[in-house]
Amino acid sequence: MRPFVYEQPTDISAAVAIASSFTSRDDQPTRANAQFIAGGTNLADYMKLGVAEPARLLDLNRLKDPSLRQIRVTDDGIRFGALVRMGEAADHRDVKQRYPVIADSLRLAASGQIRNMASLAGNVLQRTRCEYFRETSWHCNKRAPGSGCAAMEGFNRQHAVLGTSDACIATYHGDFAQALIALDAVIHAEGSRGTRKIPFAMLHRQPGETPHMETDLAADEIISAIEVPAMPWARRSLYLKIRDRESYAFALASAAVALDLDGETVREARIALGGVATVPWRARAAEQSLQGKRLDDASAGAAADAAFAQAQPRKHNAFKIELGKRTLVRALLETRNMKV
Repeated sequence: MRPFVYEQPTDISAAVAIASSFTSRDDQPTRANAQFIAGGTNLADYMKLGVAEPARLLDLNRLKDPSLRQIRVTDDGIRFGALVRMGEAADHRDVKQRYPVIADSLRLAASGQIRNMASLAGNVLQRTRCEYFRETSWHCNKRAPGSGCAAMEGFNRQHAVLGTSDACIATYHGDFAQALIALDAVIHAEGSRGTRKIPFAMLHRQPGETPHMETDLAADEIISAIEVPAMPWARRSLYLKIRDRESYAFALASAAVALDLDGETVREARIALGGVATVPWRARAAEQSLQGKRLDDASAGAAADAAFAQAQPRKHNAFKIELGKRTLVRALLETRNMKV
């Protein structure tokens, strides 16, 4: 691991000022000399592997603002402080009752130990687990722009079939983000250029020709909160995760589903897919196909077909298309049958 300077700022403005002094406006957060850390469950791994080599780490756990560690529930929605731990949010009574898809997505992620350490903001910013990204001897455009993508012709069973490009097929492996994008969440960020709100759907960037540019954040911006609005579909929601083993494994395919129903007719549907895309993936074509329809096996199957109509499989991951469709159909029908 490369030597680094470790600092513990006590307020966001100080953290931003330090980061700004060691980065430029054009630096990407993942490649900046100064990087923020909270739980450290993702960044520490990549520092040990030599994938990330920041010269300075800014530990945010000493920030004094109490709102960063609070979960506030109102009639308008729910607000998570950025430093709330995954385990705390998963076990929160109001989260489980009002936003079950969020509780599910957190409960099914990682291990209990990691959930007790990892922050919510850090979780949504986690980087891919692509083995060609993690192993520095392989070519990887995300790690070393312009070097190529070894996964294209390598063993790509875990890789994405949606949102891919000729430069990158790495999967976004998070679970919590699928719930957030399905529920129209908003990110609050603070940086040297002030405070701004970012629709969660705009936070992550598809790889295109610049897979190293992973989010819309600047290098000196800190996520301070995540807000989820109170909507009619929030209570009738769930997250279904299919993986090789029952625990501590990333999704091969997953679905976050939220429904507003009139009997069995869909007023509104919110669908996100995990394990199959390069970014948290909102399946808008599937949502549109369900609107005004009776939700049954046939309409759920049609929605699944729409969700994967643009899929681009590689040699070893073509199975994800059928698996993803079956996962979505099951999630839709289980959500329809929920008692709320």
